[in-house]
Amino acid sequence: MRVGEARAVAVDWVRERARRDGGIEGAFFSGSTVGLPDDAVLPESSDVDVLLVRDGPGGKLGKFRHRGVLLEVSTVGWGELGSPQDVLGSWVFAPFFRTDSVIVDPTGRLAVLRERVSAGFADPVWVRRRVAGVRRRVEEGLARLDGDGPLHGQVLAWVFPTSVLALLPVVAGLRDPTVRRRYVRAREVLAGYGFADRYEELLASLDGGGVGAGRVREHLAGLAGTFDEAARVAAGTGFAFRADLSAAGRPVVVDGSAELIGAGAHREAMFWIVVTYARCHAVLAAVAPGRERVLRPRFAAAVADLGVGSAVARRRRADALLGSLPRWQVVADAVARRAVAG
Repeated sequence: MRVGEARAVAVDWVRERARRDGGIEGAFFSGSTVGLPDDAVLPESSDVDVLLVRDGPGGKLGKFRHRGVLLEVSTVGWGELGSPQDVLGSWVFAPFFRTDSVIVDPTGRLAVLRERVSAGFADPVWVRRRVAGVRRRVEEGLARLDGDGPLHGQVLAWVFPTSVLALLPVVAGLRDPTVRRRYVRAREVLAGYGFADRYEELLASLDGGGVGAGRVREHLAGLAGTFDEAARVAAGTGFAFRADLSAAGRPVVVDGSAELIGAGAHREAMFWIVVTYARCHAVLAAVAPGRERVLRPRFAAAVADLGVGSAVARRRRADALLGSLPRWQVVADAVARRAVAG
């Protein structure tokens, strides 16, 4: 299916939902399809992300198929979006408004955001502010790292801020940050701006130097079984990511990771494999602790293959990454200058 066809399905779903739900005050596309041309092919492992705007705090409706298209729908409040200046300075929200991503806009407020953000997106002042926000997320996340709590919680606390480093050159290069494929996107940006030689260091901050493709396939196979067990019970939990652990979300995790491995990006695939493993174990620990203990060795083996099997090793890796940030800032500043200059 083409991206344009998938977007049209999403638009129909949003408009129908808005007719029945007067609390929806706007909607726009988010995620990896933003900025893609209509004739691009949408991979089977990709979804179409939509954000519904409400006058209140946000949340996630979940992943589901509508007319053959996998949608992921979440909500966001106006307060979370903020003013046009807030959005321009946000590495999370600004990319969504650089193009015409608005689906419905009964109040006209999204049009204002779209106009102002698209006009100022490449302004060096706002680029620097977004880059600073990415760096701050890394620093604050890794500073909070400790060795307390279950393995799945410790791993999530380490792997997400670690992976945000990949978004530093991406945001500096005016590219849209992604979640599952963030390392692939970082590799593209670094190569495009003359810093291909820095990518190995970036990827090693995640995996310590590499996990072979065969071993990654073993970890994916183990994850698939754990995923299926967690998916059977996740819906009844209060975890924010429970919609990702569902039958609808399985192609994104399993098939999407297999696609990366097949394309030679097996080291990059380990990021989302480990994230999903940790989320599965968080769910199982809450509702099926016996099964969680039985399945934990598979998860622990994947973490160990990244070289961070202990709290001491995770702290050491985190400190090394924090120490490298000034060097990465130099790269990000150079990328931003070239990107802004066009």
